[in-house]
Amino acid sequence: MNKNAVLRRIRYIFNFSDSEMISIFEQAGHEVSRDQVSDWLKKDDDPACKNCTDTELAVFLNGLINHKRGKKEGAQPVPEQALDNNAILKKLKIALNFKTEDMIRVLALAGLQISKHELSAFFRKPGHKHYRECKNQMLRNFLKGLQLELRPGTENEPVTPWGNLPLP
Repeated sequence: MNKNAVLRRIRYIFNFSDSEMISIFEQAGHEVSRDQVSDWLKKDDDPACKNCTDTELAVFLNGLINHKRGKKEGAQPVPEQALDNNAILKKLKIALNFKTEDMIRVLALAGLQISKHELSAFFRKPGHKHYRECKNQMLRNFLKGLQLELRPGTENEPVTPWGNLPLP
């Protein structure tokens, strides 16, 4: 899934301001400017839109974990160089302190029924025989369910805050 779209959706779901976005990056030990954040959040078809890298999104998600759960003592985790949907889903689960039942509830809000075993496959190591890749549609459904839970009444909001990605 497009990293900029994920960043836009998370910002919209939690209703973060530019200052809060900058603060979240800082909580992971990474400084960004307001212009950088603004360029990442622009629509994909805007010529001023800059691509958010995997590492930058990983830093933001690490900062979100610190923002939501408090900063751990000691060294901060090193941001991943390559970030896939499974890692994004896992970092969101950690940041929100969600249990399996919470994840299933949020996915059900988006109209997706999934079992505990199916969900746990997304959090396994890639070499594990029951590992399952988290597809874009699954991540979109999770983000949509999160939006419905945290911002009730926004299910009919236009897609524009998230760019040109269609809702599931």
